[in-house]
Amino acid sequence: MTTQPRSGKSADEIKTLTSANAELTRKVKSLAEENQRYRNFFEQAIAKETTELNSARKALRERDEEYLTLFDMVSDALALIDIETGQMLDVNKAFIELYGYSKPQVLRMKNTDFSAEPEKTRHVTHSRGIYVPVRWHKKKDGTVFPTEITARILKYKGRDAHMAAIRDITERHRYEARHRRSQKMESLGLLAGGVAHDLNNVLSGLVSYPELLLLDLPDDSPLRRPIETIQKSGKRASAIVEDLLTIARGVAITKGPLRLNDTVKEYLASPEFEKLRHFHPGVAVETTLHAGLKNISGSQVHIRKALMNLVSNAAEAIDGKGTITISTARRHVDKDLKDDERLKENTYVILSVTDDGPGISAEELERIFEPFYTKKIMGRSGTGLGLAVVWNVMQDHGGTIEVTSGSAGTTFQLYFPITKETIPDSDATVPFAAYQGKGEAILVVDDVEHQREIACKLLNRLGYKATAVASGEEAVEFLKHGAADLVLLDMIMEPGMNGHETYEAITALHPAQKAILVSGFAKTEEVLKAQQIGAGRFIKKPYTLEKIGVAIRDELRT
Repeated sequence: MTTQPRSGKSADEIKTLTSANAELTRKVKSLAEENQRYRNFFEQAIAKETTELNSARKALRERDEEYLTLFDMVSDALALIDIETGQMLDVNKAFIELYGYSKPQVLRMKNTDFSAEPEKTRHVTHSRGIYVPVRWHKKKDGTVFPTEITARILKYKGRDAHMAAIRDITERHRYEARHRRSQKMESLGLLAGGVAHDLNNVLSGLVSYPELLLLDLPDDSPLRRPIETIQKSGKRASAIVEDLLTIARGVAITKGPLRLNDTVKEYLASPEFEKLRHFHPGVAVETTLHAGLKNISGSQVHIRKALMNLVSNAAEAIDGKGTITISTARRHVDKDLKDDERLKENTYVILSVTDDGPGISAEELERIFEPFYTKKIMGRSGTGLGLAVVWNVMQDHGGTIEVTSGSAGTTFQLYFPITKETIPDSDATVPFAAYQGKGEAILVVDDVEHQREIACKLLNRLGYKATAVASGEEAVEFLKHGAADLVLLDMIMEPGMNGHETYEAITALHPAQKAILVSGFAKTEEVLKAQQIGAGRFIKKPYTLEKIGVAIRDELRT
């Protein structure tokens, strides 16, 4: 019987298995170590990435905070606007302050909601330009104002948006409007001055000749009344020319200290005011005059004319019954009046004229001081010079005008600088005989024949011995061989030397030569130059006996 071998592994097999197990263990350990290394690597990488991400997030937050800070620090109003829809995406504090809405309100609105020109804004919203010129916007309270907008396109949260910088240019707009108005007034003034000069030469015959004729007519002459009518018509026309000269600026205004309250009272007692009350019986005029006002330096005639024009304008603005209030006040201004740089820090006396008429529209307020501008809707009539005269009077007096108007009426406030000058006692009335001449020789120098004729007739009637020449050159030639106690010298003569040049040549011959300067135009720089070298008073045509007589008397006495 044969014996089988016993089941089991040999020692070599066991050894092999043991060695394999050891190798496996080593590999597992190696893999575990490798895994740990990878884990450590990834943990370190993740930690680094997390740190960098946190740093990036922090930097982004800081940048956003800096952006928001800068966004809110900008003085111009800034707005982010969706190009497609016009939706407001973000605005800064300056925008909120400018428009008056809260930020939540703004972010529920579109850019057209802020525009006074929504169709233009809607069109611009979809454009891709970088600059938009002046646009009119409106605030929460309804105020409409001009803006200048600069816009650029950028990405905002994945969508195209305008970054718009909006600047309120109200002050610049006012300045430019003032500048344009000033240029227009200067141009119209030059035109008005030229017209006034020619008209005064024409009117001399209507004012001066009737006066001479009336002196020789008996009181019961049937010609007296028609001649007086001619004279009155000439004087009325001359008053209109005076308004033209005031518009022309540089008019010869004699200023002195005066009480504004007295000017108001004198106007209310005048025939002009009585005439106004007759034509406007339904209009009541009330006064509120501040007692103890300081004196102002001005021309009584011109300020009274300005007041008369304002009251007349107010009366015609009232339809039927209403009230005009004339008031005076004293006010200290510690900064420039909103749109007039002429009004500096000072104490002013203010003359106000208020009516309860329908008011003046904003469009008309821009033009009411222009010469010849008149609209029936404003209830104005006449020559169209009234408010232009007021404006120029204030310019000549170093003051300014503030106008406010609405549905409840209109107020004009005239600001006059005060003066420390006192008002002297008035002189007694000088009788006609006191300014008659005693045969003194007067040389009349004028390039217009009928002006020479009128002047000579008036001077002869006053008792002077008058001689006339037609130019400055003739005057110089005459005085080379002769003499005159006084020269009546026209300032504007063409062609040839003007009044200043003529007087300069005359004083080279006779250094102490007395002269009176005359013109149908305003008092110009040439007049001032002649007066600086010795010429006397300046008087405007047309001549009257009293005007020319008093001027010559006073000059001959000096």
